[in-house]
Amino acid sequence: MMTIKHAISAALLCFAGLAASPSFASAESKPNVILVMTDDQGYGDLGCHGNPILKTPNIDAMYSESIRFTDFHVSPFCTPTRAALMTGNHPGYTGAYRTSSGRTMLHRDEKTMANLFAENGYATGMVGKWHLGDNAPHRPQDRGFQDVVWHRCGGVGQASDHWGNDYFDDIYERNGEFEQFEGYCTDVWFREGLRFVEQNKDKPFFLYLALNAPHGPYRVPEEWAQPYQDNKAVANPNFYGMIANIDHNLGILRERLRNLGLAEDTILIFMTDNGTAAGGKFRGLDSEPLVGYNAGMRGKKSSVYEGGHRIPFFIHWPKGGLTGGKDMTTLAAHIDLLPTLADLCDIPVNADYEPDGVSLEPLLRGSEQTGSTPAWARDHHIVQFHGGAGAKTLPSQPFEYTVVMTERWRLVNSDGLGLFDIKADPAQRKNVASDHPDVVAKLRKQYEPFWEKVSPRLTPVRIDIGNPADNPTVLSSQDWFMPKGNPPWNLASIRRLPKVTGPWMLEVKHAGPYRITLRQYPAEADQPVVAVRARIEIAGKTKEVAVSKPSKGIVFELDLPAGATELVTYLYDANGKAGGAYFTEVEALAQNVTDQ
Repeated sequence: MMTIKHAISAALLCFAGLAASPSFASAESKPNVILVMTDDQGYGDLGCHGNPILKTPNIDAMYSESIRFTDFHVSPFCTPTRAALMTGNHPGYTGAYRTSSGRTMLHRDEKTMANLFAENGYATGMVGKWHLGDNAPHRPQDRGFQDVVWHRCGGVGQASDHWGNDYFDDIYERNGEFEQFEGYCTDVWFREGLRFVEQNKDKPFFLYLALNAPHGPYRVPEEWAQPYQDNKAVANPNFYGMIANIDHNLGILRERLRNLGLAEDTILIFMTDNGTAAGGKFRGLDSEPLVGYNAGMRGKKSSVYEGGHRIPFFIHWPKGGLTGGKDMTTLAAHIDLLPTLADLCDIPVNADYEPDGVSLEPLLRGSEQTGSTPAWARDHHIVQFHGGAGAKTLPSQPFEYTVVMTERWRLVNSDGLGLFDIKADPAQRKNVASDHPDVVAKLRKQYEPFWEKVSPRLTPVRIDIGNPADNPTVLSSQDWFMPKGNPPWNLASIRRLPKVTGPWMLEVKHAGPYRITLRQYPAEADQPVVAVRARIEIAGKTKEVAVSKPSKGIVFELDLPAGATELVTYLYDANGKAGGAYFTEVEALAQNVTDQ
């Protein structure tokens, strides 16, 4: 854990009134928790943060009633934020630090916020986007969530999502079974979230409501985007329309909580997972917006400049005194949420977790200082985007695509080394590194323990085959473990049948016979394989067959030893060029699978 020391007089003045009022959880009374996180919505994509065009009245109302962290940071991309949020650890340490390429899954020894709540008597539900693994033992139901409704992969319509999903009337997975849902995706997620709340209203519950909107593709019912059409100051009307729809649904959620008598003792959090994706037009990733509003910040999603990782974070809990519309300017981060919620809910965090984050409860309680040392001590925070945009440099290099933050300074290493005084220069226009070499040296020194802890864990995380909880398991090319760059991770690239392949990192749970079926499209697409020859390499064995036409799946059967292995597939065309089987089913045959 990184420790911190800094002055807090302003925070004490702001929160002095909270010290006597909060009624934090006791062993006899546990609050509910609802964590709402949107996808690709930036700090400036809210009316309450000064956006002059976008209307978000329900989010604005929550803002006016909540404690707002104005210097709250996540990772600049989807998966790493979710990994840090769930575990309280830096993404690289968890193993889930990219959005594809076999680096989206948590190491097996990582435990999640859902594990923590479930172990302490809470009902746990997850709805929406997971993006921390599609196969056992990495699915939400494998990671502490008891009731899940979710889409696979990083976005609706991407490779491992159910074939044909397009945000409307889609097929999602409920507790291991695919099911057709009626309506627009965001409406479905909120509807399912409320279903979970109503089913568990008489016991403490934790709901992780992780929306896929406003992530691309930017699709929304026309009435939500219509107010933003034909406005030259709007970079993407559908993006704004998706946020307006989220706002509408948040209003429904809050009203239902009030009607159920749950609003007073429910910790409700609103946050986003990284900077804006389409709230403006940018020059590359790191500029200020050329069109649109970014709350005065430089950078967008995928940038290690401020606009890539500083996000809105509102927390509201009337019974606990977390109300009143107050700003908290303290440097805080996604890794802090697990220990903070554990403290607010009076849940012990044992040695199985050991989060890198620090609890912000003393800050929220208004008792920030013990003697001369802040009880919530943090003097810096580090965000590293391992490999950078496009995964150009994997394995990750030390200090590359990194920002070391204090409440005054940002030391950024992206397109070169830059030091920025964020208080005097919030748009990060003036590099003052040459004026403050002592600050640069200090911040670089503070980075070293981070790298020493994280770098040994930037290692492959394996998918189970032969796990009775997920047999057969369906693999997709987005999880090929590539040395750099990204594998085919969306259906647009897969339809081109790219001549590339890569290994799946696997764990064979039981020795015995397995059936491996190679396809270029998922089975439900009912498409023929376009190839003349197929080959697999696994566990030191190679098998090759001719492809007869028309074949919709090339089947291999072989015995596999238990343990770690890699699977590489090849589908050759008539010219001898090979691409991989972008979708592959691996089934442990009946006599090989028993309940553990």
